[in-house]
Amino acid sequence: MEYFEIKGGDVVKGEVVPSGNKNEALPVIAAALLSNGKVRISNVPDILDVRVMIQIAEDMGSKVTRISKNEVEMDSSVIFDKPLDSELCKMVRTSILFAGSLIARKGSVILPPPGGDVIGRRRLDTHFIGLEQLGAKCSFHNEGYVIKADGLTGADVFLDEASVTATENIIMAAVMAKGTSTIRNAATEPHVQGLCHFLNKMGAKISGIGTNILMIEGVSSLGGCDHRIGPDYIEAGSFIALAAMTGGELLIKEAGDCDMRSVLNTFKKIGISTEKRGSDLFVPAHDELVVVKELNNAIPKIDDGPWPSFPSDLMSIAIVASTKARGTVLFFEKMFESRLFFTDRLVGMGAQIILCDPHRVVVSGPSDLHGSKLDSPDIRAGMAVLMAAICAKGTSRIYNIRQIDRGYEAIEHKLRQIGVTIDRNKD
Repeated sequence: MEYFEIKGGDVVKGEVVPSGNKNEALPVIAAALLSNGKVRISNVPDILDVRVMIQIAEDMGSKVTRISKNEVEMDSSVIFDKPLDSELCKMVRTSILFAGSLIARKGSVILPPPGGDVIGRRRLDTHFIGLEQLGAKCSFHNEGYVIKADGLTGADVFLDEASVTATENIIMAAVMAKGTSTIRNAATEPHVQGLCHFLNKMGAKISGIGTNILMIEGVSSLGGCDHRIGPDYIEAGSFIALAAMTGGELLIKEAGDCDMRSVLNTFKKIGISTEKRGSDLFVPAHDELVVVKELNNAIPKIDDGPWPSFPSDLMSIAIVASTKARGTVLFFEKMFESRLFFTDRLVGMGAQIILCDPHRVVVSGPSDLHGSKLDSPDIRAGMAVLMAAICAKGTSRIYNIRQIDRGYEAIEHKLRQIGVTIDRNKD
């Protein structure tokens, strides 16, 4: 079993370039199956989840050529009529995204239950309700979800929750439906916008991008295009927090153009400051992190929500950063009822954290963390415990690092480049 061994106490310094946005790359790969031509996708993160999504696309008939480590060409002119591979689908949550592209392209899809992080209940109802409004019929059998449509028709679709993947699925189905579709209460995250821009380059007609009301005029076919995946603002946020925790100076290249305002404003609550330098973000050395109290000396609350609120994927990162800040913070995780359970690992390292209930924790700091043997329960919690190990006294081992590999490209190499003592080993 692979593990990371980290010698704690290093101060990060230098510069780092975030990889492409994982959460944009995954739906773009699924959407490439809508094209009758060739699409070339650059700045694709070389991570486990991306590799699995490409394997699924190849299994369905798409010819994928890897131009370089971070660039692929996909030729989906021929797509097979067959169920998706169940073993591959178990490996990634985003296998559900092939529902929208395949129902539009082939008129039917058999989708085994998706896998992914166990961070709480992640309902699929919104996907199927939306697809049914476009004319699909959805059912569940032993082999998985069966979705069929004798032609999709544009509709006025209202989502009962602003689900990112449901929005993406319904967009992919609607771009080739007959007539016009309106998607209300649509998710607006940067990666949803990236998917829309990719589809428009292929010939789709999507307007309202960046708002929660999308208008889609259906087209009969989609062609090839070139598309560049945007920078991963979750990875950028992780490096911002790590630099501040260790007291180091760090330049994060090509991150200043990301829509980071909500992230940066939230980080200010735990004393983290940044400077924008053109398209880059600079984290100055922090002598001390101090929690900023709210009016009337109130304890600040950090909560998450749909974009443009603070993203749930950075809650674990903000929590670990707050263990090094002087003061007390209440974190309210609204979206997933199991995301906060990783905090017991931080408590075992010496953090002062009270888990109030599945959705709330109180963190008081600063805490002197000590090295420990840990495991990575999910992608974001894995990065959080890795950050804790970097700041801890002594040596730590982190197991189940496959979870970290699912979301962060070559993380140990990037960390070594900025001064972290870390090795990937095997038992």
